[in-house]
Amino acid sequence: MVRIRRFEERCVELYSAERIRGFMHLCVGEEAVAVGLVGALAAEDAVVSTYREHGHALARGVPMSAVLAEMFGRASGCSRGRGGSMHLFDVSRRFYGGNAIVGGGLPIAVGLALADALRGHPVVTACLFGDGAVAEGEFHESLNLAALWRLPVLFCCENNRYAMGTALEFEHAQTDLALRAASYGMPAWPVDGMDPEAVAEATQRALATIRSGSGPCFLEMRTYRFRAHSMYDPDRYRDRAEVARWKDQDPVDRLRARMVRDGGLDGASWDRLVAAVDEEIEAAVAAAEAGPLEPVEDLTRFVYAEPS
Repeated sequence: MVRIRRFEERCVELYSAERIRGFMHLCVGEEAVAVGLVGALAAEDAVVSTYREHGHALARGVPMSAVLAEMFGRASGCSRGRGGSMHLFDVSRRFYGGNAIVGGGLPIAVGLALADALRGHPVVTACLFGDGAVAEGEFHESLNLAALWRLPVLFCCENNRYAMGTALEFEHAQTDLALRAASYGMPAWPVDGMDPEAVAEATQRALATIRSGSGPCFLEMRTYRFRAHSMYDPDRYRDRAEVARWKDQDPVDRLRARMVRDGGLDGASWDRLVAAVDEEIEAAVAAAEAGPLEPVEDLTRFVYAEPS
């Protein structure tokens, strides 16, 4: 979580200095979901993410240098610099995006799970999406098909309560999102998305259910983003006092305090951890800046099929 938090904070600096361009969505405050969920998956499992996916990619093991090079538009990026912040992709780690469309990853996840099931591969596809995606048609179509065909999908809703900028109660008639998912006949329950241990425990429980052949599960991770929806968002739709109250539940601070109390962390080890993370980040910045740009003659590569 410290790696993700410090990385996101450094990205703010790089974006403000115009070294990162385009859209950028940060997951500051939501790190417990990335670490608790992705960390509980097996290497063979698949992950389908959202446009707020930096933390998911890092937790999955995508090298920080490849993530940052992608955001710098370099050919050494994980998507060859063609996708940017919203389209991180690494097939070697079964990390299938990164998707700029709200809810766009849901049908992709169902398709991946169907393909694995037809091939007899005993793996799970984890699909992350936000509360805003629950209002989209593909949410209902995807959950219905996954339940109908008993597909091995773990649906994980990162409910940060504001989608793009509309409060949950003004967007959904039924604000208990786990209850809505349960209507499709799958196990579904809410989880404290600010606690990585609670997230990991819930994920392990869901994975055991899915791997038993019972079909999909749904987890509603109740979390909160401390920053605006994107770097372009003036964030005028919520009260500053509310944000401050949620910061009292900061997942990094909560886990750090718990580890200190239990004797697993002290001030010196914390300082070493932060220093090591900062060193990794600066090395990734240097590598990204030194990365090559894709040559102009490759402009249509991957756009049109190569002649046979």
